[in-house]
Amino acid sequence: MKSLGRGTRFVIRVLRGLAQVMFLDSAWAGAVFALALSAADWRYGAYALGGAALGTGAARLLGAPHDRVRAGLEGFNSCLTALCFAVFLGAGRPATVVLAAAGCLVVTVVTAALTRVLHIWDLPTLTMPYCLLAGAVTLAAPAFRRIWPHDQSIAALPGAASGPTVLRWNEVGGAFFRNVSQVFFLDQWYAGALLLAGLFLASRVAGWAACAGSATGVLTAWALGTPAVRIADGTMGCNAVLVAIALCGVFLTATPTTLLYALLGAATATVLTPAVAALLAPSGGHPFTWPFVLTTLGFLTAARSFPLLTTPPNRRAANRPTEPLPRDQAAAG
Repeated sequence: MKSLGRGTRFVIRVLRGLAQVMFLDSAWAGAVFALALSAADWRYGAYALGGAALGTGAARLLGAPHDRVRAGLEGFNSCLTALCFAVFLGAGRPATVVLAAAGCLVVTVVTAALTRVLHIWDLPTLTMPYCLLAGAVTLAAPAFRRIWPHDQSIAALPGAASGPTVLRWNEVGGAFFRNVSQVFFLDQWYAGALLLAGLFLASRVAGWAACAGSATGVLTAWALGTPAVRIADGTMGCNAVLVAIALCGVFLTATPTTLLYALLGAATATVLTPAVAALLAPSGGHPFTWPFVLTTLGFLTAARSFPLLTTPPNRRAANRPTEPLPRDQAAAG
């Protein structure tokens, strides 16, 4: 890396910022993610790259730890923040560009604050900084005409689900890929396929975990009677994808046991998604990735009580007695 020019190193860190949305320390995966975003809408690709660049640059100028900047950990929340503003406030409006740039700088500060707070419990910030800032801005937007030029607010009381629940095969396939693409607010199934390709390019474990999480999201939503249109658009299962990747191979060692634990978390996040949406709907808020954040932090905290999840298999084997204990000692233990 030292032999590369300063500009090249910065580009690599920015691309890693995109990849870190799905926990990948890979500039190649970030490049594929940027391609997926641009294939859906070139403006989304520009906002995501620009957001990651602003967050990474601001963190570097403020003296953030070099290892975090190098790995892209200072770029993924700003990437999502800029992209969120483009999607919800209009990508082609100059006011959105200015607000997104300011938001990327603010979310860098929020990330630093939450990193210090959550470090007390040895927990990651995940996408919480982005959720907090994006939630605050989208809630406040209708109060500012230059930000929200529409005459009506999107605040509404939640209603009961309606519509057919029978899934056709093409809807199942579309939902599988859109669960991945909706992590970046994309509706196109082919964008989800490209994102999956980027995942497998960087990590087969992450790729298979994402596939398992997406399938779990679809199955859970269908089993509970979610309308088919909600399943097919990917909004019910996108949080399940992130939870599965986080709990199987990122924060917990990938084993058959942690895979089952991760899929339980993916199902939990799927159920939590409409709950968070209903809670925020009256104020005009959005669930964003709050179900993923809440589920992952809860499951990671609980995992500390389960040694089978937190102790590596080789260490468990080393600690296992080679000979059975006498009955009196076993009873005493």
